[in-house]
Amino acid sequence: MTRWWWVRHGPTHQKNLVGWRDVPADLSDLDRIDRLARYLPTDAVLVSSDLIRARDTALALGRGAPQQFPDLREIDFGDWDGLHYTQIEARDPELSRAYWENPGDLAAPNGESWNAAAARVAACVDRINLLHPDRDIIAVAHFGAILTQVQRALGCSGYAALGHSIDNLSVTEIHLSPDGWRVERINHRP
Repeated sequence: MTRWWWVRHGPTHQKNLVGWRDVPADLSDLDRIDRLARYLPTDAVLVSSDLIRARDTALALGRGAPQQFPDLREIDFGDWDGLHYTQIEARDPELSRAYWENPGDLAAPNGESWNAAAARVAACVDRINLLHPDRDIIAVAHFGAILTQVQRALGCSGYAALGHSIDNLSVTEIHLSPDGWRVERINHRP
């Protein structure tokens, strides 16, 4: 069995939408990071998105440098990246509402759809599974990337997946066995 321990990166304190913009994480809560590091399996493969907030969070776990995968990035929000939700709503009122209420093939201008992000992340996960079969894998990534894998494991809609909270420095555990994917816990805060 392969066990995925999805960790959302540390907080960025951004009030605007953050996709592929490379903003740092606040990793000053050392007690919380220590609790997280002690909760995670010790003999695990460590991977992360290549964005600094994920990479630095992975480094803060004290297990060395992670293998970085650009395909574990957050959803690419295109022209919406860096805008506040009110700005996005004013700029693209119908698209922004439909984007969140019916995640699928709709994309932000010059961005990526939910389905495209889900396919990108799933393909990367599949490659990592082939490289590290039957291992524990700690993956430090992003809200959207993690939720695409929750959707995959639960077999639910994108809208249902988006109903789950994924807090900063939380753990979402998903197992892959010969019987398929199974969600063990979502948004656990050690």
